[in-house]
Amino acid sequence: MTDQYPLDPAEAFAEISRIKLSDTNLDGVLEHLARLAKRTIPGAAEVSVTLSRGKGAYTAAYTGELALALDERQYEQGHGPCLDALASGDVMSIDDMGTEERWPDFAARAIEAGPHSSLSVGLPVHESAAGALNVYAIKAHSFDDDGIALAQTFAGYAAVALANAHLYDTQASLANQMQAAMASRAVIEQAKGILMGQRRCSSAEAFAILAKLSQDTNRKLRDVAQALVDSAPVS
Repeated sequence: MTDQYPLDPAEAFAEISRIKLSDTNLDGVLEHLARLAKRTIPGAAEVSVTLSRGKGAYTAAYTGELALALDERQYEQGHGPCLDALASGDVMSIDDMGTEERWPDFAARAIEAGPHSSLSVGLPVHESAAGALNVYAIKAHSFDDDGIALAQTFAGYAAVALANAHLYDTQASLANQMQAAMASRAVIEQAKGILMGQRRCSSAEAFAILAKLSQDTNRKLRDVAQALVDSAPVS
């Protein structure tokens, strides 16, 4: 699939529904959605996705440096259409940067960069995360009522895909953490067994020895245990 030609909305929505989370990750989903939005929403010059997951807002995907620069301008100022859309979940439309009064600093910067209108649509991703789809257009008055409605519909499909990707990503991270914890526990138990054999001590005493060595050397308990296992003579 090429990114050069306009995409029919129905085809774009079908493309979103075909995203396989097992073949990509959250970043991959975000980048795919940004590219699809650029090809689907009439007037779009560049598109970005703002995301907030337990920290400040940041641009998680973008189709061009222009979109990234305008997003970051808003983050620096602490206000702007993408931040308001992210916080409220609503649509924030700037029909003409030259007459914009809500965010005059951002509008002035946008005119310098090229865009004269923009559209930001809130993306409810998860209870612990929120996002916004940002569309920048070179011409003023680029987004009529039909364009705004299309952007909202696209955002609805995108929000479902992002929510699923966020859940999948969270579950995968949890699984990795559990695997790492199990591996760490196995190494610690192995080190305890070595100490118990060498010093004829109990399991609790062996653990106390490892913990003290960890504290004295300012190293993680798992690293101390691994070093002991690695240095143990092979029988």
